[in-house]
Amino acid sequence: MSDTSPVSTDAAAESRPSRVLIVDDEAPARRRMRELLDDCAQAYPVEIVGEAESGRQALALTQSLGANLLFLDIRMADMDGLELARHLLKLRQPPAVIFTTAYEQHAVDAFEVLAIDYLLKPVRTARLLAALQKVRPLPPAADQALARANPRARRHLSVSERSRVILVPVEDIVYLKAELKYLTIRTVEREYLLEESLTKLEEEFGDRFVRIHRNSLVARALIKGFERKALEDGDTRWEVVLKGIPERLPVSRRQQHLVRELGRGKGTL
Repeated sequence: MSDTSPVSTDAAAESRPSRVLIVDDEAPARRRMRELLDDCAQAYPVEIVGEAESGRQALALTQSLGANLLFLDIRMADMDGLELARHLLKLRQPPAVIFTTAYEQHAVDAFEVLAIDYLLKPVRTARLLAALQKVRPLPPAADQALARANPRARRHLSVSERSRVILVPVEDIVYLKAELKYLTIRTVEREYLLEESLTKLEEEFGDRFVRIHRNSLVARALIKGFERKALEDGDTRWEVVLKGIPERLPVSRRQQHLVRELGRGKGTL
């Protein structure tokens, strides 16, 4: 008697070819990866769904095309591959990632600990096939390891909105403010909600942001000046005046030295 039980959805998904996105800011490198994947097709078939030449484009295409395997160059102009991988972790189903690099120093222990594979350029067919055989999604623990592998500050913060992950350039952020379990990211255009630690962001971006209050970091370059505000109880407090937005943020008593240090040349109102 034949077995007519249906194939499970998970098993069917596993039997489908990986949906590959090739991410590299150099067109010849993307073309070379296509050729190599074609050479591996008989042993490991994949479906190449697209190419991206930047990290921002790669994040958008991963979501719109449903890519579940990225060949990701580490060194790219707008955002390196290590930072992009951290943003990919916020997706509901993070893809598998195989890093590609021409720089051996990036083949760090963190990749091997997390079983995240990497390929040194020029990539060889046999090495590519070996990497394909052990593909798996990025594990949740990868974020800290990727941060250690790339100690430079991120160029973007990523937030989840309506089941999508979007990028906010750090250079566009006016302030970061802790409110309950979330942080508010304020740009000139709008606000976003972020689930990260204000203290850790201060450590990462200390050169760009300054703490004016236990719950607020503001962009140093966007401080226009300070003004003194009268309170209902007859007391007064200093508030920071920021470029591009009408909102004023209070300066805590502990941080009032900033009025003197940062107010020079900008003025107090």
